Amino acid sequence: MDEIRKSGRGSNSVQLRRYNERIVLQILRRAGEASKAELARAVQLTNAAIGAIIQTLIEEGLIVEAGKRHDGSRGQPATILKLAPRGAFSFGVRLDRTSLETVLMDFSGQIINRRTHEMILPEPAKALTILTDDLEQLRENLSEGEQDRITGIGLAQPFNLGAWLHELGLPEAHFKDWEDYDLASALEEETGLPVFSENDGTAAAVAELFYGVGRQNDNFLYLFLGPAIGGGLVMNGDVVRGVSGNSGDVAMIPVPPSKLPTANAPRQEWDLLLARASLVALARHMSPDNFSELSRTDLRQAIEEADDKAREWTEDCVSALAVALRSAFAILDMPLVVLDSDLGNDFNTSFAEAMASAVADAAPESRTSPQMATGSFGQDAGAVGAASLPQFFNFSPRTAILTGGRSLGPAGSGRSEDRAGFPARAARLGSHLATPNRL
Repeated sequence: MDEIRKSGRGSNSVQLRRYNERIVLQILRRAGEASKAELARAVQLTNAAIGAIIQTLIEEGLIVEAGKRHDGSRGQPATILKLAPRGAFSFGVRLDRTSLETVLMDFSGQIINRRTHEMILPEPAKALTILTDDLEQLRENLSEGEQDRITGIGLAQPFNLGAWLHELGLPEAHFKDWEDYDLASALEEETGLPVFSENDGTAAAVAELFYGVGRQNDNFLYLFLGPAIGGGLVMNGDVVRGVSGNSGDVAMIPVPPSKLPTANAPRQEWDLLLARASLVALARHMSPDNFSELSRTDLRQAIEEADDKAREWTEDCVSALAVALRSAFAILDMPLVVLDSDLGNDFNTSFAEAMASAVADAAPESRTSPQMATGSFGQDAGAVGAASLPQFFNFSPRTAILTGGRSLGPAGSGRSEDRAGFPARAARLGSHLATPNRL
């Protein structure tokens, strides 16, 4: 992959061309497909300039021609362009307190293969061994030439893995061992690939921004209901990280204590949202003595069968989250909340409907409520988001390209090139071309 020039002397024609090339890639990623004329208008370049960029990207194997479009006008039909799925690849690692997952993703955002382990997070050395073995096995899905197109590893994990075990009802296990452990550096050393790390909620929001509802919506709060609830914030078509990378972390919003008999007693007069809105809380309510043995499949089955325990937890979760969303909406004034989970599409749909009703019922006088939408990826959200990190670092129109390697963008935490990220602003140029569910 091409090196980014770090002259520190500002823009030049080479940097500007590279920037424009990546704007084209970003538009095609968001729109799915576009003609040369549409790209020229979006990037505001001449036909000759856009033609040269398209030719370069075709020669590099990053985009392909995908047929002709006949729009009824005179002249030659337009050639349609799209990303080349085998043009680049990336690994995604989603690590949380109760599972490890590794995926291989192509340039179009499709998962090629995966490895999953549902377990209480083991000690760091054992987790590293599991992940490196999984990465090697996934690498075998690619030819030798394709392996040279691997852009890196994206790592998505909750911050502070050893915290809030009481609220989640988890055993001490090896969580404290993770407090000072740098998994990203360890993976870089073991694999020789660059690693790009991010909060798991923010990484999942990245997936939704670039491959899901974010192709038609530039402002939304993203929530993912997994072992604990996570979130991310998208404003003006860009992921907002915050000073510590925890923007959108609704798990920390105070809510009233749960009324479920299986809930842990809160340490304060109030509780944290993650104590009530989490799959750990669901598992604990389903089987208080053996909840750590229940898999995501077990929980999904209980939801699908409308188990009484699952229904009781869902009502408690909706009640807590409605309070949290009213608080978040009062600060952010967001028009849209995107809800996703590990529990499947049917649950996500009914959950979004219940949340819309509960949030509206809790609305103060003269205040509206945000719209609710379901997420696009379900249990794949974190993994797709993780795998997106190295691809956007390598192929997005980051401002560092135009500023001699000095990153001016707010999003992402790549582990090289001054830890520059992957600003999404240029992707908005293709929003008028995007249609729902078109990749």
